Amino acid sequence: MNSKVTIGSEEWVSLGELNIPHIKARIDSGAKTSSLHALNIQPYQKDGHTWVSFDVYPIQNDGKRRVKCNALVTDKRVVKSSTGNREQRFVIQTFMTIGVNTWGIEITLTNRDSMGYRMLLGREAMKGRLIVDPEKSFSLGNISDATVMGSYEKFRNSTTGLRIGLLASNQELYSNRRIIEAAEQRGHQIEFYNIRQCFMKLDASTPQINYRGGEIIENIDAVIPRIRPAQTFYACALLRLFESMGVFCLNTSESIIQSRDKLFSLQLLLSKGVKIPTTGFASSPLDTNDLIEMVGGSPLIVKLLEGTQGKGVVLAETKKAAESVINAFKSLKANILVQEFIKEADGKDIRCFVIDGKVVASMERTAPPGEFRANVHLGGSTALIKATAEERKLAIKATKAMGLSVAGVDIIRSSGGPLVLEVNSSPGLEGIEAATQKDIAQMMIKSIEKKCNYVATIEKNISINNS
Repeated sequence: MNSKVTIGSEEWVSLGELNIPHIKARIDSGAKTSSLHALNIQPYQKDGHTWVSFDVYPIQNDGKRRVKCNALVTDKRVVKSSTGNREQRFVIQTFMTIGVNTWGIEITLTNRDSMGYRMLLGREAMKGRLIVDPEKSFSLGNISDATVMGSYEKFRNSTTGLRIGLLASNQELYSNRRIIEAAEQRGHQIEFYNIRQCFMKLDASTPQINYRGGEIIENIDAVIPRIRPAQTFYACALLRLFESMGVFCLNTSESIIQSRDKLFSLQLLLSKGVKIPTTGFASSPLDTNDLIEMVGGSPLIVKLLEGTQGKGVVLAETKKAAESVINAFKSLKANILVQEFIKEADGKDIRCFVIDGKVVASMERTAPPGEFRANVHLGGSTALIKATAEERKLAIKATKAMGLSVAGVDIIRSSGGPLVLEVNSSPGLEGIEAATQKDIAQMMIKSIEKKCNYVATIEKNISINNS
């Protein structure tokens, strides 16, 4: 290039090495680095070097055309966004074509869903080659929507499998990554939907759920809810709308709400004949002493109704300590349960993973030294264990009582037999997959296939080969 080319504030560019023939770029001389909209960013090792795989949805508000990319990582650096946020990004190098000219540029990978353009071209990529006229747009030629759509037709997501939505808050969590991986391995199209970025329209004729920039979530076969306790109310409102639209939900809104209310869940368990530790509940500080004696005195467990992953759970070793903890929580108007302490459990419990009325995996969790809670998130260790027939029967019974299709049931061994501590509607996969070496994520996807009367491509091929 012998002279600088004048471009407008937005232009069509091509990234040939990444199989991106057309992408609309925002030209921003105020930004130093260029960036590309990328999702499912995963680093890996190849020939002693770090590479990264990522997905690009090059067309704004189009979730059907996805380009899977791989590139060598040249750097990893902290970048300050236009909103002032700092984030660490992978940096790659690739060739860019703008107009009739092609040269190598450096690009950072980030989620630009909240931005109006899937690519930003910064001044480092333009240096010595381009001049920006901010009053112009597409100085080097515009491209029709039909042409852009046609160029990506081969990248259109396959419709041979189910279309599944993963409704959660963090795509990078182990459990969510495994579910996405398992669904794709079985030939399905799975999309991650951040709960906080979904919004809904309630309408008698055309109810709908929208996502981020206005993308309508439609033609979806199933939803997998992975809901944090703090998001239960809104997430279940979304699930109810999905259900009313005929979408299969792996766990229903009603079952999740029931399991999240600790007091209600214990009442449900008892009504179905499921054994639990002796538990007390009261609203008045005047009842504290009676409450303590009701569960057998100290030591005892005090639980916040809204707690999760072992948080909000306190061991009171003496009556005085119990009175102090209970009255302190009540003074904060917090809802609490008081529960007998099972000393003989020795800081251990059993997690049974239940899918469709069957215990598919079990593990024993052991609390770290000086701790009575065995939760993995609090440093508890896991080990493979074979649950007894009584424990498996109890776990299945507890799951059915909640109305859940998928659940993690926590059981404690007492001198009087196994007792159910809690039924988790969004059980984590990391600990139990590591302990049992079982592909729990794939079992969850198979459950959806069964409920949706779908025969996966992988099973079809096996059937053909055996015929």
